[in-house]
Amino acid sequence: MQSYIDLSYQPGKSDVVCLFRVEPAVNVSLEKAVDAIAGESSIGTWTDISTMSEEIRDRLRPRAFSVDSSSGLVKIAYPLELFEPGNIPQLLSSVAGNIFGMKHVENLRLEDITLPEKYVKSFPGPLFGVGGIRRMLEIPLRPIVGTIVKPKVGLSPTAWRDAAREALAGGCDFVKDDENLTSQDFCPFDERAKLALGMIHSLEGSTARRFGYGCNISGSVETMVKRAEYIKRNGGRYMMIDVVTVGFAGLQYMRNLNTGLAIHAHRAMHAAITRNKKHGISMIVLAKLCRLAGVDQLHIGTAVGKMEGPAEEVAQIKDEMLDTSGKWRGLKTVFPVCSGGLHQGLIPDLMKLMGNDIIIQAGGGVYGHPDSPKAGAASMRQAVDAVMEGKSIEEYAKSHAELRRALEKFSA
Repeated sequence: MQSYIDLSYQPGKSDVVCLFRVEPAVNVSLEKAVDAIAGESSIGTWTDISTMSEEIRDRLRPRAFSVDSSSGLVKIAYPLELFEPGNIPQLLSSVAGNIFGMKHVENLRLEDITLPEKYVKSFPGPLFGVGGIRRMLEIPLRPIVGTIVKPKVGLSPTAWRDAAREALAGGCDFVKDDENLTSQDFCPFDERAKLALGMIHSLEGSTARRFGYGCNISGSVETMVKRAEYIKRNGGRYMMIDVVTVGFAGLQYMRNLNTGLAIHAHRAMHAAITRNKKHGISMIVLAKLCRLAGVDQLHIGTAVGKMEGPAEEVAQIKDEMLDTSGKWRGLKTVFPVCSGGLHQGLIPDLMKLMGNDIIIQAGGGVYGHPDSPKAGAASMRQAVDAVMEGKSIEEYAKSHAELRRALEKFSA
């Protein structure tokens, strides 16, 4: 059988290049594992076949052009012709499909992917991007402060609305459903969305501020379409989608509808795919695909909260989502969302690591405030304002009671 390893090959501008971390199975050489991966993800199969022509082999064969035996890092270049434009499921079925179940590998991880201009241009990308979201909410410079209404599930639509109002009135810019709240009997989608959006319109009229609500539409495609239409009819600006559980086909469908709604992307279940550093797919790959598909806001981790994810990796994902270099061919940026165990005392470290182009979401940090959710929201804004003004939060807390009380509880 033909080898796909070609260390003299220089990838062309039209190649899709994948970076894999390969751990061969016992008694399998790295070279044999690499050949199996390259073949299975493209034109190969387990044996020689009579229907393979030289023309197909020469035109469509992948090339493993970098193989590092010490680290197991391998780069494979694939001809663009192997991939259908605008089709993320087909891309993943190729470069991240059967290969993970092959006996040739003990572990295999897709660490990164680089996509050529023609392929990138076959996707719409985000509708709003960072600039559009900032204009929508009229927040030009500072981080956007958001919250997740707590408890995650169990509140009635009226109770959910009232809890959201407290947070927005206290200083939050954005509220959202949790990933597992859609339309349960205790909180039907239509009733919750209508009450919440009505409250937001009323609050905007009395405060001259602008707010966002990430209303979770996740479900079947038919259900998501109906829910997005309902949000639009009731004056909403956002739809929230659990992008991993819904899948890229569902995500692409909703983006391609051009509803005019921003997409807030929650990454629930991503760690089942991304957390094992030896096997699976990295979060940076999923994030890149989300930008292609067209999300406007994406959860990327915090590095300082409760969720797993080293600071270097989270910062790398953030940089990729905000990157405006030519490789994205005009696709808009994605607003990174930092969420998971955040509280007021973590804000200085978070902003030092991530900068100002982030959405800070604190559920427990707002609803766990010792005085009230409204005080919790106020204290989150105060922590952000302190950093923006170049002051320590400890000093700022001396003249801001809400922040002082939060620090006494969360930073003790």
